[in-house]
Amino acid sequence: MNILILGIGNILFQDEGIGAHFVHYLDEKYEFESSKNSLTLVDGGTLAQRLIPLIIKYDEVLVVDCIDSLNSKAGDVFFFDYRKVPSEINWQGSAHEVEMLQTLNMIEMNDDLPRTHILGVIPKRVADDTTFDLSSEIIEATKVMEKSVIEYLSKLDVEVKKIKDISIEEIAMISFKRDIKNGPRV
Repeated sequence: MNILILGIGNILFQDEGIGAHFVHYLDEKYEFESSKNSLTLVDGGTLAQRLIPLIIKYDEVLVVDCIDSLNSKAGDVFFFDYRKVPSEINWQGSAHEVEMLQTLNMIEMNDDLPRTHILGVIPKRVADDTTFDLSSEIIEATKVMEKSVIEYLSKLDVEVKKIKDISIEEIAMISFKRDIKNGPRV
């Protein structure tokens, strides 16, 4: 099985960039091994529709992005099946040019959508002030996000090995100049 972890977000707008930062964080901190599956990490930025040809190549996709939710607070983390989006979840109003939800809907309309899960986090700061700094709520949420991804990959027979101590804050300061290694990671 081919697995894609796709980070979405505009790193120039504070917490809004957590999806992109998070895949760089995973890439830097962990090594992934599986005898059955391949894993690719991609910083999708704000490319949305341009990601369609990439997404449809995979059997399993995990999208990491900012979301909004009723009765939630900054730093709350949600993990759900795209086809079973809880009614309180909303992707509208982020700094993306085209929302990821709309992109996934387009792929689904063409019946090309792989099995897709969403790892969403509620941002605290999404503003026009360009900075790579993340709020303390998002920094803390990274622990839950990390645990969720490790559990998810474990269920897909992917072993996750820590190879480096690094923080999401350190990654946020260098994400803009990092390339994730090309090709499958496993």
